[in-house]
Amino acid sequence: PTTATEETGPVFTRALLGPHDHNLIVNYTQGAAEAIGERILVHGRILDQFGRPQRGVLIEMWQANAGGRYRHKKDGYLAPLDPNFGGCGRTITDDEGRYQFLTIKPGAYPWPNRVNDWRPRHLHFSIFGRSWGQRLITQCYFEGDPLIALCPIAHTIKDRGQLDRLVAPLDMAHSRPHDFLAHKFDIVLRGHRQTMFENRIDGL
Repeated sequence: PTTATEETGPVFTRALLGPHDHNLIVNYTQGAAEAIGERILVHGRILDQFGRPQRGVLIEMWQANAGGRYRHKKDGYLAPLDPNFGGCGRTITDDEGRYQFLTIKPGAYPWPNRVNDWRPRHLHFSIFGRSWGQRLITQCYFEGDPLIALCPIAHTIKDRGQLDRLVAPLDMAHSRPHDFLAHKFDIVLRGHRQTMFENRIDGL
């Protein structure tokens, strides 16, 4: 279910996706029950260094639940698991490079590095790049979170401009009244405005 071009590499098709893959509120239960927490829409575009949209890009996203706990056997945080939340999803960009996930805003959680370190609320993104061997991984924080300024992991990024590009601003234009708030997070694959990738510092 892929095609390939010389310019963009693999282009994934929507035949890969299940009907709830992009909706983390219901995908763990396949619509039988909904996850607990603040509902949010996270959306944006995948762009190259010239601002051109990247279509057919497979994006995977994973996160902690509303209490700050991952569904992972090695996560020993005291927050309870949500029986209706798996914490991962995937989608494919459209012809304009657009993507979106409906999910629960993740909670902050303690990080046992020093006495009282906490990770800000964040999402993990994996973007499949221009060849089969490229998997670009980054994190998305939320505008106004005071823990960003205190997080040792965030502060491994010395360039404040690069850190700011990992913060998703509130987007009221795409929020839905009495349902969810929206946050916009564009991802640039390379160039001087590229998104900071934790597994490949120099981008593509």
